[in-house]
Amino acid sequence: MRIWYDACTGKHVRYGTAIARHLRKSGHEVVFTTREHPDTLGLAKSLGENPIIIGKYDPRSLLTRLEESANRMLGFAELFRNGAPDTAISSQSVELCRFAFGLGVPMILTADTPHATAVNRLTIPLANTLLTSEAIPKRLFKKYGAQKILQFKGVDELAWVKDSGQSSTFEFRRPLIVVRQMETRAAYALGKGDVTIKIAQKLTSLGNVLFLPRYSRPKNERLMVVEGFVDSARLAAQSDLVISVGGTIAREAALQGTPSIVISEFTRIQVNEYLSKKGFPLFMVSPSKVLSCAKQYLGKRIDVKAKLAELENPVDIIEKMIAEKSYI
Repeated sequence: MRIWYDACTGKHVRYGTAIARHLRKSGHEVVFTTREHPDTLGLAKSLGENPIIIGKYDPRSLLTRLEESANRMLGFAELFRNGAPDTAISSQSVELCRFAFGLGVPMILTADTPHATAVNRLTIPLANTLLTSEAIPKRLFKKYGAQKILQFKGVDELAWVKDSGQSSTFEFRRPLIVVRQMETRAAYALGKGDVTIKIAQKLTSLGNVLFLPRYSRPKNERLMVVEGFVDSARLAAQSDLVISVGGTIAREAALQGTPSIVISEFTRIQVNEYLSKKGFPLFMVSPSKVLSCAKQYLGKRIDVKAKLAELENPVDIIEKMIAEKSYI
């Protein structure tokens, strides 16, 4: 089969790479597309993937977002002018969903953010099958018009963390605390203040703080900031503590035994609670309690191999759906 995957963010590049590798081994052709984005191109290169770059991320305004979305649609039209793919897969790429739906291409969609109202409304109703973590009640996606929901025992990050076998090391002074800046330009975060820089400054009293910015380097001599691309998932595995707001890097860390803290700025995030309840070192606290929580768990890694073995890799489920065509 000819299968199309579109990645809009770094997380999607990781997910798409894991899916593409599995499907190629099974004999399928994978058309992998992405867009220019602070988190996509460097990561794709690091993972050995060479995606087709169509469009870019321009969050300066609602109008620039719409313009770039339209440009991507036109780019997809050129890419598939001589023939549509047999199946489309994405982690809620708005443009893939709209384009595939328009051509009648069946879709498998992955999602783990029921609080992301805008993207859920624009993607979920168009997909044939929605694959989600069992941590998220089906009703939270059904309200967006999901046709068919399939759940798995785990979280999305297992697609690239489980059996990853990553061995590269980073040379940083210990203890190493990694703070990922809040995604301030995401639709679900618009209008919310960014607390991560202030928290990172306070954490310098406990160790060496490596700040991972989203867009621009903060002017603060007390914080370490890596120039250029860094593989955050591998970095999380080797850190003494990871702190974020949304939770992707925190889940990557916790799944590899690194204690992680999620600053509870948004609505309830079910996949974070899910891992925490299963005994992975992931802790959800308010901004005012981050420092005390950091003192308590800094450097206290745990062995999670047995816990990982109990969870499912969503890529295996996607591969099975493709083989059986059960998503149509």
